[in-house]
Amino acid sequence: MKQLFNIILYLNIYTLGMVSAFGQQLQLEIKAEKPISETLKDSLLPNPIFKDYLGLKNEADSLVFTLQRMGHIDSRKESLFKSNDSVYTATYFLGPKYKQIKVFYPDSSFSKKQLRQISQDVTDDYFILNFETAEQSLQQLNNLQTESGNTFARLKLTEIETKGDELSAILNTKGKSYRTLDSIVVSGYEKFPRSFLKYYAGVRTGKVFSREKLLKQNTVIDNLGFANTLKAPEVLFRKETTTAYFYIEKQNNNLFDGILGFATDEETQKLQLNGYLNLELNNNLNFGEQLIINYKADGNEQQNFRAKVAMPYLLKSPFGAGLELNIFKRDSTFVTTQQQAELSYQINPISSTFIGYKGYESSNLLDEAVAGVSVEDYNSSFFVAGGQVIIPQASKLFPRKTLLRIDSEFGKRESKGIEEDQVRLSALANHIFNLGGSNSIFLQNTTSVLFSETYFTNELYRFGGITSIRGFNENSIDASLFSVLNTEYRYILNPGLYVHSIIDLGYFENEPNDLKQKLYSFGFGIGLQTKAGVMRFSVANGTSENQTFRFSNTKIHLNITSQF
Repeated sequence: MKQLFNIILYLNIYTLGMVSAFGQQLQLEIKAEKPISETLKDSLLPNPIFKDYLGLKNEADSLVFTLQRMGHIDSRKESLFKSNDSVYTATYFLGPKYKQIKVFYPDSSFSKKQLRQISQDVTDDYFILNFETAEQSLQQLNNLQTESGNTFARLKLTEIETKGDELSAILNTKGKSYRTLDSIVVSGYEKFPRSFLKYYAGVRTGKVFSREKLLKQNTVIDNLGFANTLKAPEVLFRKETTTAYFYIEKQNNNLFDGILGFATDEETQKLQLNGYLNLELNNNLNFGEQLIINYKADGNEQQNFRAKVAMPYLLKSPFGAGLELNIFKRDSTFVTTQQQAELSYQINPISSTFIGYKGYESSNLLDEAVAGVSVEDYNSSFFVAGGQVIIPQASKLFPRKTLLRIDSEFGKRESKGIEEDQVRLSALANHIFNLGGSNSIFLQNTTSVLFSETYFTNELYRFGGITSIRGFNENSIDASLFSVLNTEYRYILNPGLYVHSIIDLGYFENEPNDLKQKLYSFGFGIGLQTKAGVMRFSVANGTSENQTFRFSNTKIHLNITSQF
C-alpha cells in the first residue's frame, strides 16, 4: 500500500512538472551560414515568443517561404534544436539574394501597355520585375486576364533558371477560356425595365464577361432610386454559356414635400397662396418614367410653377423624350412662361446628350415704367443642345460622386417687331472628394451667361436660395451672368446622419442696371435620413462685398422629402 501511494505521488509530481513546462513561453532564434542583420531578423520574425512548441516549429518552417519571396530562392531550413529550457535555434541556408527576375512572355499573352503597368523595363521578349513585388505584379497581370474575359486564367512562372546573379523564368497562362455574357436573369423585381440594365447600367449580352465590372454595374442599379439590389450578382458558368443573376427589388421612389399657406393681400384684398409644394412620381408604370410638379410662393409676391415629364428609353432604345413647362411671376411686374421639348440619347452608362426646342413668352404687367426695371413683352425661341456625365458611388446618403452638365441655347428674341440673336450657356459641375473614413469635401460650381445686344430684366437668370447660393432669398438676384461656388465639409456621424459646413462664393453681373457684385455666404447644416424620407436643415448668412455683417441676413432653410 505504501508502495502504491509513492507511485501515485510520483505521477502527480510528474504531471505538475509537465504543466509547468508547457505553460512556459518559448523563444525562437534564427541563424544562417552568414550573419543576419538585425533589420532582417526583425522583418522575418517580428515576434519571436511562442506559447508552445508546435507554434514555434510552424513558424520556423514558414520562414523558408518568406526568405524565398525576398529573393533567397535557394534557402532551406537545415536544423531546429533546443538551446536551453526556453530557447530554440533554427539554422538556415540563405544562398544568394536575387533582386530582379527576367520574365519571358509569349507575344499573344499581354500587350506592352499592360506590362508597363507592373514593370519599367519591357521589351518584345521579356520584362523585368523586382523580386520582392513579383507576386503582387503577377496577381495584377492575372486580374487583367480575367477582366479581358479569360475568367479562369492562372499565371505561373516555369523553367526558372539562374545564370550568375541573373534570375529568369517563362510566363505561362493556364485556363485560357474567354467568356462572354450570354444571358441575364432578374430575380425579385420581374417587371424591372430591362432598358436600364442595357443602357443605364451597361449590362449587355455578347460583351466580354468581367466580374469586377459586374459589381460596379450592380452599384449603378442600386443608385437608381426606384430599385434596390438585395445582394451582389451571381454568375452561373456552364460549358458553353455564362449567365448573370441580378437580385433586385422594387423600391418606392415617389417624393412629396411642401408647406402651403393662405393669406390676404393688404392692398388688393385678394387671397394669396404661399408656400412650397413638390411632387415627384417615379417608375409607377415600370418603365422608369418621371413626373415632376413643383410650386413655390415665397411670400414676397413671387411665384414659380414647374411641370416636367420624362420618358426614358423609348421602344427599348437608348433614346428618351422630355417635356417641361415653367411659369414664373414676380408680383405685378412680369410673368414669363417657358416651354421645352427635348430628345435625349444615352451614349454609355455614365454619359448622355440631348437636343431640343425651348420657347419663352414674357408679359409686362406694369402699368407704367419703373426706374431701374427694364421689363418688356417678348417672345424667344431657341435650339437647345447639351450633355451630362454622372459618376455614381456606393453611398445611400450621397449616391452621386461626380456630375458635369452643359446646356446651350441658340436662338432669337422678338420684341416690338425687332429680332435679336441671343445665346445662353450654362454649366453645372460638382464632385465629392472622399478623404477616408467619415470625412468628405463637396464642391459645386454653377455658371450661366446670356449673350445679347440688349437685355430685359424679365429675361435674366434668377438665382439665390437653398439650391444656389444659401443665405439669400429664393430667386431674389437677377443676373445676365453669374457664377456660384458651393463648398461643404461633410462629416458622417452614422449611416443616416451627417453635418456639414457652408461656404458659398458668388459673382454676378446685371447688364440692365450696370451692376457687378461679389457675394459670400457662411453657415452650417444637418442631414438626417428618416423612415419618411430625408430632412435637410441649414443656417446660412449671406452678404455682398462692401456690406457689413448683419445677423438679420441669416436665413434658415428646411427641406423635408417624404418618400412613398
